[in-house]
Amino acid sequence: MRKFMTLHRNVRVRIGLAFVHKLIDAMILTFIAIYLAARVGIATTGALILLFAVFAVFGMLLGGHLSEMWGRRPVLIVGDLIGTAFLVLMAAAFFADWGPLAVYFSYAIVKFGTNLALPANDSTIIDVTPPEDRKYIYTVNYWVINLALGGGALLGGFLYNSHFGAVILGGAVGMGFTLLVTVLLVTETKPASSPASTIPASAPGKLRGWAQFAEGYKVVLADSIFRRLIIIATLILTLEGQLSTAIGIRLSNDFGVQYVFPFGDVHGVQMLGVLKAVNTILVVLLALKVNSLLRQLSDRTRVYVGVALYAGGFAVLAVTNTAWLLLLAVVVLTMGELMNTPVQQGLLAELAPDDGRPRYMAAYYLHIRFGQVVNSLLISLSAFLSTLGMAGIYLLFGVVILMQYRVILDRRQARAAAQAPLTV
Repeated sequence: MRKFMTLHRNVRVRIGLAFVHKLIDAMILTFIAIYLAARVGIATTGALILLFAVFAVFGMLLGGHLSEMWGRRPVLIVGDLIGTAFLVLMAAAFFADWGPLAVYFSYAIVKFGTNLALPANDSTIIDVTPPEDRKYIYTVNYWVINLALGGGALLGGFLYNSHFGAVILGGAVGMGFTLLVTVLLVTETKPASSPASTIPASAPGKLRGWAQFAEGYKVVLADSIFRRLIIIATLILTLEGQLSTAIGIRLSNDFGVQYVFPFGDVHGVQMLGVLKAVNTILVVLLALKVNSLLRQLSDRTRVYVGVALYAGGFAVLAVTNTAWLLLLAVVVLTMGELMNTPVQQGLLAELAPDDGRPRYMAAYYLHIRFGQVVNSLLISLSAFLSTLGMAGIYLLFGVVILMQYRVILDRRQARAAAQAPLTV
């Protein structure tokens, strides 16, 4: 706690507000699909949930561009302002019974606003954080987000049936609080020497508007090392998503009732809940301690061992129906997750240059949508492949992740050697 209080005020504030944002998201987003399915049908709900991704991607890309043009703080304020206004509208639509589509589109614009602010939020933290503190900060942020997601899902689950409107209204109050805190406490962090865009020197005077927007992201995606980090993040997220999708479906169909201490007799869907709860609890309890214990390990060792544990854990989840093996696999993959995540996030901060950082952040967060696409494909594939085949795919993902890390870390080592002073 003492170290946390020595961090820049922007960092402390944004990590605290991340808890509020994720708590609201977990309480509402987790259950809005249930709300819509009961009113417009499952097929229509699927299409509407997919449309959330469109709002989110456009918000992220626009937010990355505007953060370079306007600075970080204005985009954070605009994002929270949009979120607050449309959560209020969503609550009004719910209580006034304007219909499920009014509730849905209000929240879709909330998602646009929160994603608009996402690149600026990460840039605000990285701008004022020295490299040696980044693993610690990302570990704390990771811990806070997991605590918020777990708590939000739990609260939303208990309140959904009888008090979903109150949950939405509480979300509006919470978002209004984040807006007020951002206005009062967050300062601008965009480097003063940074030009208005990352467009090559031959073009800045000639490009405006959407042409400048497109050219800025073209520069980001031309960075081959950064593309490798996006591949890593996509595959990591895809594996994480398999617990709720292909593995969850398999458990619901194949897992017979077994006794699991201290939960008693559980069936497949309940076992899935237990596994997810164990993962969340371990992250909350161990994230800060594990990062402290592993501080002396090199990044290469951490990611190599961490990814091997992570992919291996999911491979076991793909094939076994034995309760204690499933629990052991979740413990193993969680240890891998805790070893890898701070290094992965630290590399993101390192590879995103001062000039154009918000655009790099926005491009990086596209891995969430890429991961959703790959996850959907694997769900379909799991209907045809054996459990060993799915386990093989998870291990292959682990190998691909390690190959990307090897190139990134080798390039970093070569760059550090080139910059080292010569000794006579």
